[in-house]
Amino acid sequence: MNKTVINTQNAPAPIGPYSQSVMAGNLLFVSGQIAIDPRTGNIEAKDAIAETTQVMQNIEAILHEAGLNFNHVVKTTIFLSDMSLFTIVNEVYGKYFSDNFPARETVAVKELPKNVNVEISVIAVSE
Repeated sequence: MNKTVINTQNAPAPIGPYSQSVMAGNLLFVSGQIAIDPRTGNIEAKDAIAETTQVMQNIEAILHEAGLNFNHVVKTTIFLSDMSLFTIVNEVYGKYFSDNFPARETVAVKELPKNVNVEISVIAVSE
């Protein structure tokens, strides 16, 4: 199998033994992103809107490094600290897709890394 690790300095460095993303054939698997600002290495976001925006910017930077964009995303997974954030996160998330939305699931979990409220992973397909 042809597997290539793709990392960028424009997204946060992994905080564990994993890569930002891996290209396997024409599929790009982007690891779950949280609201770490890649310039500071810290969580600067003060609410779920800012967190989701930073998460989507991190994903966008990784997609860009792979030569892709949100139109290439076919699947997303959203993890929330509380399902009451669904509407807020959905509103921000939706601004990054124009149509032909990817498949998705959204789940609430007990806890996320660094006590954030939002984590999102994606799978994209190159053409």
